[in-house]
Amino acid sequence: MNMNNDASVRVEERKKTGPHLTTHEHVGLNGKIAVAITNVVGTMWCAYVFAAIALVSLPSAIQGGVSTLVAWIAQTFLQLVLLSVIMVGQKVAAASSDKQALQTYKDAETLLKLQDEMRRLIEVNNALTEAIHRAVLERQGSTTGQGSAAGDSRPST
Repeated sequence: MNMNNDASVRVEERKKTGPHLTTHEHVGLNGKIAVAITNVVGTMWCAYVFAAIALVSLPSAIQGGVSTLVAWIAQTFLQLVLLSVIMVGQKVAAASSDKQALQTYKDAETLLKLQDEMRRLIEVNNALTEAIHRAVLERQGSTTGQGSAAGDSRPST
């Protein structure tokens, strides 16, 4: 298995696809319609409109007594207004998540490049170490051979 080739193939794949973002999730007609509705309803302006609509029925809820008022708050006001507010919060959280995903993608891309450079330097280092080792062995072999041929009386090690 060639690790260098596998890594470079993965780097090329990442360059083409980029990070996966929430905008990649809505697929097909139903998904597009759902996103369009969410983008309209999930705004603070829509929350203000829903609050105004809910407030129209407030006087009759007050006239109906405590139980009617509690039901109006729970069923009308909270559901209408909080729906949009929660959707706005979800959109903000999704945007933050996308930013984090993009940053993580960039960090991983940088780490892959650094790792590739380190691998290349290690290969160069290994090649040079092997060349030095061969040169030392050759020198030891030629020194040992020359010493006994010249009549050197030193014992060889």
